[in-house]
Amino acid sequence: MKRQGHEETKEGNTMRARQLRTWRSAWMVLALAGLGGCAVGPEYVRPAVDVPAAYKEASAEASWQPAAAQGERAAGAWWTHFGDARLDELIEQVAVNNQNVQAAAASYRQALASLETSRAARWPSVDAALASSRGVAAGSGNVPAGAARSTKSVALTASWEADLWGRIGRNVESAEALAAAGAADLQGALLSARALLVQNYLQLRIVDAQRRLYERSVAEYRRALEITRNRYEAGVAGRSDVVQAEAQLRTTEAQSLELTLQRARLEHAIAALLGKPPAGFSLAEETALPQPPMIPPGLPSQLLERRPDIAAAERRMAAANARIGVAQAAYFPALTIAGTLGYQNDRFAQLLTAPHRFWSLGPTLALALFDGGVRSAATAGALAAYDRQVAEYRQSVLEAFREVEDALVTLRLLAKEAEVQQQALAAAQELVRLGNNQYLAGTVSYLHVATAQTAALAAERSSLEIHERRLQAGVALLKAIGGDWQIPVVARAGAD
Repeated sequence: MKRQGHEETKEGNTMRARQLRTWRSAWMVLALAGLGGCAVGPEYVRPAVDVPAAYKEASAEASWQPAAAQGERAAGAWWTHFGDARLDELIEQVAVNNQNVQAAAASYRQALASLETSRAARWPSVDAALASSRGVAAGSGNVPAGAARSTKSVALTASWEADLWGRIGRNVESAEALAAAGAADLQGALLSARALLVQNYLQLRIVDAQRRLYERSVAEYRRALEITRNRYEAGVAGRSDVVQAEAQLRTTEAQSLELTLQRARLEHAIAALLGKPPAGFSLAEETALPQPPMIPPGLPSQLLERRPDIAAAERRMAAANARIGVAQAAYFPALTIAGTLGYQNDRFAQLLTAPHRFWSLGPTLALALFDGGVRSAATAGALAAYDRQVAEYRQSVLEAFREVEDALVTLRLLAKEAEVQQQALAAAQELVRLGNNQYLAGTVSYLHVATAQTAALAAERSSLEIHERRLQAGVALLKAIGGDWQIPVVARAGAD
């Protein structure tokens, strides 16, 4: 009896010694994993791009000066430089109701969720299982071979992958960069939606001005037609003068209707940008005409920080660089530490008792010895994806500089064109005045008057079109420089 107790004590000591060695091995592996971890793959450095010292079209001749202060503006409220209160009200609805902006916001939230998934890989995973099975026993102990046996078990299983080579860290780095790119995409979608709204709104205001011009012209042509008919009935003018006057009136009326159609389409486009059905949206006509602001373009180097599309391209480039490390980490063994603690018995009644407890704990080091070239192909693909992102980033920078230069030269030359057009308009209006006097004096036919009036109408409409082009070029420049130039530029962490 004493000998049996001594053997049981010896067996228990042996089991405890084995458990102690297992725990020591596990803690040694954990210590090595914490001390020896390193991230494979290249560290990210933003590639250099050719940034000019100044814009080519931002010459001294343009005399760019900031617009006069118009009260407090919200940060980034670049549209307020056009000085239109109704436009300011519409812009506020874009961030809430525009569906393209909402789609970009959803994509950003999706990127944040992917980031949290990547970060979760740094922590152990713990699973619980409750199982019940019945099968034929092979025969052992008191259970004869071929007898049916039930097995009940409950267990907790935990596993953790040591990030020895930085695979998990590079995945997190890539997800963080993609989340930042998603944030930049959201800002880009908001900037584009606002710019498109401003463009449509300003064009609608110009169309309103053109409609007022044509309404005034139609009224003048009606009076001219009455005068011509009276002169014809008095035998002073010929039938051709009446026909000419009537043709001029009907042509102008048709052009006025075309402007009405154009305004309706612009109103529908604005409604869609605001996320509203066109049937329930309308804009009242306003006589005030927005003026193009004078916009200093700033330094070319600031463009890399202001433009959302450049920021998004740069962050995607950083994500592609991190994925190179993920691909290269597959060449090294993966260390996983797993442990299980549970109970197993043939009945639930005595399941959670010490004699039926079982546990296991130990590391697993796994390395793929042959994969048919999968890892090398994945690495080559990651390198190619990075090269593509670099090319797209540099192209984004080039396109940004081109858009700024285009807007600058357009604004500079249109300002001169507007001055010349005003001179042409003044001359055309003077020609109308002289033609009317000559017609009433009977020295010229109505054709001379109609020609002068047509030229004056065309000159005034051209003046409005040039004004619209200046407004649109101002919007294009504000969009090209990434919004309001008065916002200070703050460099992003990790961008270099």
